[in-house]
Amino acid sequence: MDLVSWLLGTRDVSADSGATLMNEHAMRKYHFLIAFLIVALDRLAKLSVQRNISLHDSVSVIPGFFRLTHVENRGAAFGLFADSPSEWKIAVLVLFSLVALVIVSALLWKNSHAMTTTGIGLALILGGAIGNLWDRLVSGHVVDFLLFYIGQYQWPAFNVADSAIVIGAGLLVFEILFVKSPAHEKIGGH
Repeated sequence: MDLVSWLLGTRDVSADSGATLMNEHAMRKYHFLIAFLIVALDRLAKLSVQRNISLHDSVSVIPGFFRLTHVENRGAAFGLFADSPSEWKIAVLVLFSLVALVIVSALLWKNSHAMTTTGIGLALILGGAIGNLWDRLVSGHVVDFLLFYIGQYQWPAFNVADSAIVIGAGLLVFEILFVKSPAHEKIGGH
């Protein structure tokens, strides 16, 4: 910005667009950092469980409610399709994960201009999807270890990556249902 523009209070549009571009890149880095942290936390937790808890064993954390367990999930989220004998199951799950990664990455790239609920939700989904895809590609199964139960009723075991995906999806649903878009507010507010 030159002195005359500063004195007159006019703005240099090219400088503003440069600052906006730098802000977008900074936000993009934060979103991808969130995804990276989810992958790192997921890997660390799964490796710790594999090293310290034998397969199919459990450690009670909150008796009657929560256990750390070590199970291998050969199906989709929460054990869906785990019992399917199809030899194509892993290939289909990997392909589905890759398509989801491309879509989520593109949406995150497009929507990463500011730190928003949408961006954080997409970053969590991306990190979780990469974490579980990593397991499928390396070992053909996903390590699950968080088990919540009450009496004989239990939720299927899950992991950090699954948690990030569910929380990310919840943030996106919240954004869709409860947060008005700027265009919608203009229409309603005249």
